[in-house]
Amino acid sequence: MVDLSTQYLGLTLNNPLVASSSPLTANLDDVKRLQEAGASAIVLPSLFEESIQHEQKQLESFVHSQSLGHLEADSYHPVPEEYKGELDNYLEHLQKLKSALDIPVIASLNGITNNGWIDYGKDLMQAGADALELNVYYVAADPTQSGIDVEQRYLDLLKALRQHINIPVSMKLSPQFSSVSNMVSKLQTEGADGVVLFNRFYQPDIDLETLKIKPQLELSNSTEALLRIRWIALIRGRVDLSLAATGGFYTVESIIKALLAGADAVYLCSVLLNKGPEYIAELLLQLTHWLTDREYESIKQMQGSVSQFCAIDPASYEHSNYRDVIKSYRSNKD
Repeated sequence: MVDLSTQYLGLTLNNPLVASSSPLTANLDDVKRLQEAGASAIVLPSLFEESIQHEQKQLESFVHSQSLGHLEADSYHPVPEEYKGELDNYLEHLQKLKSALDIPVIASLNGITNNGWIDYGKDLMQAGADALELNVYYVAADPTQSGIDVEQRYLDLLKALRQHINIPVSMKLSPQFSSVSNMVSKLQTEGADGVVLFNRFYQPDIDLETLKIKPQLELSNSTEALLRIRWIALIRGRVDLSLAATGGFYTVESIIKALLAGADAVYLCSVLLNKGPEYIAELLLQLTHWLTDREYESIKQMQGSVSQFCAIDPASYEHSNYRDVIKSYRSNKD
């Protein structure tokens, strides 16, 4: 029997397939289906500090409006005892999952202030999260802010959080750093246990009728996986932290390529939204057949074997690949 287990963020996972942050992981029944189908861990949807702040302002406004016209209530604005905010509901969901599941539960946090990152990070740790994923999701639109400034923002956040958090911490990165490998190396120095490659920045659209900006959500597509596979192959063997691939993994072939490149875990999201949690079982079966047919005894045996560090032709991951691609193109008219 092929050993599918893998090490990720210091956790031993039954296999490399992790159910990524999505509406599925926000629902207890769906999460149970994910575990039953073979998911080795789940990542919760992000807890957004911005949403909590907005909620608190709305609550303060509501409570204040109740006291208008009542002089004796001007200094007494109680919050109803039964009221549960977004943070309370998130922590309660996390605790329910920890009680119901046998697989690791990874919390995800998106903060906007240093105190928010630290305070909510501590809350998630104390609620039982097995690891914490930092979903920074920062778009550097300020022209006075340099690339170094952006990098330092990530590093300072991680350094500050590491003083208060003793569970594994991963950083979810975008591909928009000028040197992804160097950034990953710096994150390792500041205490990251892993990185998730890559975050997808959703692109807002313009409504031509109202001329207003409107949100636009599109699920990933299979071509996006290649960018993740390439960078994991470039980084594997050059850092000593966990590598997770996320974005565009729809087929067992793309999952296998990510593992060969050096991924310790592969996140699944869009494919599960499209085909349901049970599809994990099918992917695991296909993965097992592929490994068995090629006489692999374990996932560990093949992980990173086609990374740049181990590749027969290392330059193929860099500029020389550009020449080969151009030469290989053939017009449909040919």
